Amino acid sequence: MAAQFGRRLRKGAATTAVAAVAVAALSASQAPGVNDHGRQTAADATPSPEASASDGSATGNSPYYTDLPPLKSPNPSPSTGPAPGGTGTTESGIPATVLDAYKKAETTLREAKPGCNLPWQLLAAIGRVESGQARGGRVDADGTTLKPILGPQLDGNGFALIKDTDDGAYDGNSSYDQAVGPMQFIPSTWAWAGRDGNDDGKKDPNNIYDAALAAGHYLCRNDWDLSQQGDLDRAILSYNNSRDYLNLVMRWLEYYRKGTHEVPDGTGTLPDNRSDDGAGASPTPTIPGTTNPAGSTPKPGPKPEKPETPQKPGGGGTTTPKPPTTPPGTPSTPPTTPPTPTDTVDHLEDAGTTKLTAMAGDAFGRRISTRAETEAGKAVAKVRVRFTIVGDTDTTFTGGEDVATVATNSSGVAVAPALQAGEKTGTVTVRATVVGRAVPGLDYKATVTERAADALARTGDAALTCAPGGTFANQVEVKATYKGAVADGVAATATLIKSADDPTVTDKGPYFKDADGKTVRTLTGLKTDAKGLLKLPKLYADDTTGTFLLRVTTAGGATLTVELTVAAAETSSPSPSAGPSA
Repeated sequence: MAAQFGRRLRKGAATTAVAAVAVAALSASQAPGVNDHGRQTAADATPSPEASASDGSATGNSPYYTDLPPLKSPNPSPSTGPAPGGTGTTESGIPATVLDAYKKAETTLREAKPGCNLPWQLLAAIGRVESGQARGGRVDADGTTLKPILGPQLDGNGFALIKDTDDGAYDGNSSYDQAVGPMQFIPSTWAWAGRDGNDDGKKDPNNIYDAALAAGHYLCRNDWDLSQQGDLDRAILSYNNSRDYLNLVMRWLEYYRKGTHEVPDGTGTLPDNRSDDGAGASPTPTIPGTTNPAGSTPKPGPKPEKPETPQKPGGGGTTTPKPPTTPPGTPSTPPTTPPTPTDTVDHLEDAGTTKLTAMAGDAFGRRISTRAETEAGKAVAKVRVRFTIVGDTDTTFTGGEDVATVATNSSGVAVAPALQAGEKTGTVTVRATVVGRAVPGLDYKATVTERAADALARTGDAALTCAPGGTFANQVEVKATYKGAVADGVAATATLIKSADDPTVTDKGPYFKDADGKTVRTLTGLKTDAKGLLKLPKLYADDTTGTFLLRVTTAGGATLTVELTVAAAETSSPSPSAGPSA
């Protein structure tokens, strides 16, 4: 089984045909329907035509396991048996630590990104397809794989061409990238998507807790709602941009939704078939550079006992080497590879980004556009551009991330996700760089201004009067708006002024009290609530009578002046004495 598990060949047309037939067979044998929870089944869940992976993929579109789930429901116990299109057995048991990592990631994302609606079964489906649930749960007590799970080196020879982006830190390969760990992240994606899922202070792609949480955040970016089929399709395709991959993950997702159970670590069923396998084909030779050098240790991961080579869709798997066929002593000529689009990039240019300004808490109306160009100024398509928010700011991209990777389109342009302003005001820097290419980055400046209002109005029209030395019966309440919409969280100041022409603070008439009961006639640090309302504290009057002015101002220039009257109560005059009677 171990040899079969590690078997891999270059992807070919025959493999694609076999996978297509297998999916078709399963589709035909599973009648459409709706499960007990009202969810659409995989057979009904037609991928949205517009779904696409605009920002590359988590795995570099590496190969993946194509074993299909059993036809029978996993309830209430494991269902085993050969699956159409494969000879191996599959069942619903998930290794205990791996299952715990998926459920913990779902819980964390439910709090961090409740609008995403990430089901842990989706992580299980991807984990099954990517690494066979961490090779059947071969992990230690902390969730770290006993041996590194590495995909094939992405050298363009049957796979994508992604030259090294991490100096071999994650995959031990300083020439080309390889997908790493149970969720098969390529190093350039892990660099920004990595998470610490087990709170040990490290972000290790070889740890199932870290990898599962990273996968959850990756699938929840772009404000995707995974309870909506269109967003679910887009998220899965962004993990590995293949329709066959999407259909397969959906099959496993629906299978796991019908029931799963926990099995001991290390006892999970291993898949047999991969998207780069051919039926009955012999294993391919180990490719130099696809495993960690002898005695070396991947920087972020555990020291390998004996690293296993390429295997997964984003990476993961082993390969049994063939005996050498080249006569001893024959010098080997390293294969030459044509330059990738990334290799031809000379610089980045702004692609028409206009002024970026937003009030705190609002989304920026404009998005950053960057064009990758050759030295001659020709646009370069299919290049990954990484946008990174740098500096001390709480501004993020939509979805809460501070890094986003987007592939350039046919015009060489990459458009970053929309920016969401935080509460910290000032200038925010967004840096665009080319993934896998050492060319100068391009910085964009975005400005976050304080929340503002352009209009203020009282919420009531009751007269504001008081007798000398008394308390005003009614409190002043105002509502702030900006361009007709509620202006929440806007800073305001209330001041009792001398006159309409003299806004300096008066020294007599109405006043507020501070926490110690002392007289104050200026209030600062006020803010409107979620409804744009601001209710001022009670007002008191000294012995001075007359008409006084209270002025409320906000950030943005909104101003409202309110009249206050202090007057003695009127007394009725005595009736004139009746004269003497005639």
